[in-house]
Amino acid sequence: MKKTSRMDMNVLPEGCISNIISLSSPGDACRSSVVSSTFRWAAESDTVWDRFLPSDYQEIVSRSFSPSPVLFSSKKELYFRLCNTPILIDQGHKKSFGLEKRSGKKCYMIGARELSIVWGDNPMFSEVAELLNVCWLEIHGKMETRILSLKTTYTAYLVFKFVEDGTYGLDFNPAEVSVRYVAGVEGGGETRPVYLSPNFTQRQQNQNVPRQLGLVSRRRRLSHVLRLPAPTASEREGQHPKERVDRWMEIEMGEFFNDRGEDGEVEMSLTEVKGCNWKAGLVIEGIELRPR
Repeated sequence: MKKTSRMDMNVLPEGCISNIISLSSPGDACRSSVVSSTFRWAAESDTVWDRFLPSDYQEIVSRSFSPSPVLFSSKKELYFRLCNTPILIDQGHKKSFGLEKRSGKKCYMIGARELSIVWGDNPMFSEVAELLNVCWLEIHGKMETRILSLKTTYTAYLVFKFVEDGTYGLDFNPAEVSVRYVAGVEGGGETRPVYLSPNFTQRQQNQNVPRQLGLVSRRRRLSHVLRLPAPTASEREGQHPKERVDRWMEIEMGEFFNDRGEDGEVEMSLTEVKGCNWKAGLVIEGIELRPR
């Protein structure tokens, strides 16, 4: 029987190996670097990691408004810098940009100042997007699909936390969230309930009633306790917030498929307008879009 010989990949030129690795994934590139020193040099080359970075990364990085410059000695270093530490762009308070580590697809955070956060016609939020005292809550954010990664399903999350003292009224009624294309493209748009308070099932709360409306809210505590009915089965099944590694909370708003980036704007919304009870203490960081 004739023996078949195996080709030693290490005899290939480093540039050839780099081209082959660049057709894989960031994870495969990292794993291949342990095969041999030849593979390590090839896997860490700019040829490989330039392929994993978005094609418009230079334009995005040029809009950086981070406190310190975005410095990197290699494309691989830049890749993991964007994965681990998103950069502020567009004047610093409007958006942040990063990459999903496994795929290299784009992630964006729409900052609180770029969101539409209203109570009727009057904003009732401070500079840091802290809900001070409202009975009508609406949060809307929009994103152009052309700047997102193509052929990708995105999930939108509201990122928020609560002030340590003075939070109330957020566990009486569920909020409603939706994600839809502004131009009416098919897909998305379904409204579903979510519960901002992780303690929503604790339905016995002291009600705080505002004595004076405005940016400075003084409250008096009623002597009685509101006793509300126990949560229904549908309420228990609703979406509840989860804590992130950065200690903020997030709650899923919905998802959409970005095909060719030609669908215009996608709008993410959260509203709580049915209960009309007073609420305060919600601090909003923004709305984050991540590949599913």
